[in-house]
Amino acid sequence: MRRAILSLTLLAGLTAAASPARASGLDLRLGAFVPSANSNLFQDDSDLYFVSKGDWTGFSGGAEYNIVVARNVELGFHIDGYSRTVDTSYRDYVWDDRSEIQQSLRFQVVPFGVSLRLVPTSRRAKVAPYIAVGPDLFYWKYEEFGDFLDFFDLGAPPIADHFISDGVAFGGHVAGGLRFYLNRDFALVVEGRYQFAKTDMGGDFDTGDPGDPNRIDLGGTTVTVGVHVRF
Repeated sequence: MRRAILSLTLLAGLTAAASPARASGLDLRLGAFVPSANSNLFQDDSDLYFVSKGDWTGFSGGAEYNIVVARNVELGFHIDGYSRTVDTSYRDYVWDDRSEIQQSLRFQVVPFGVSLRLVPTSRRAKVAPYIAVGPDLFYWKYEEFGDFLDFFDLGAPPIADHFISDGVAFGGHVAGGLRFYLNRDFALVVEGRYQFAKTDMGGDFDTGDPGDPNRIDLGGTTVTVGVHVRF
């Protein structure tokens, strides 16, 4: 799948270099990102804290510059962003006075990507459906901060701490949407996108065991509404 996406993108890039772009556009979008949260990091979070996969759903927004490289074919370059902080506490441990031992978990993902988009309608169409596919580089950051137990010494009181891991991972996306043209050069856009990537964690979440690393899932579904301006 990844090889196919990369090949399609390289083909589109060569097409763009070989012939002048006939038109270009700018997309601005806002919506929600629903992380897949399908890795041992998120499973461990759910086991240890009062947090579930649904708690990670959060705001997403982005922008894309696209150019027409052939009839009904566009090449787009986008940046999007997502950040979500979940306030939680241990499931099975409390302070001596029975109050919760509280933490905050923060997950951030910023995809930088390229989309090869097929728009199988004429420029005069009032409603233009499309599909898209492409590779992404995902900058990500995961943090936990608050009060934590030392599980090697459960008799010790919780202490305040802050744990961080971040990095860049390769992945990709597929998308589909509709453009509703209000006039020749301005459209409202509804889009659904699925992105996929997983990577090993370092920093404070490095297990030190290459055979059993903490892994973070950067994939998920994004639903957005926005505008497309053609120029």
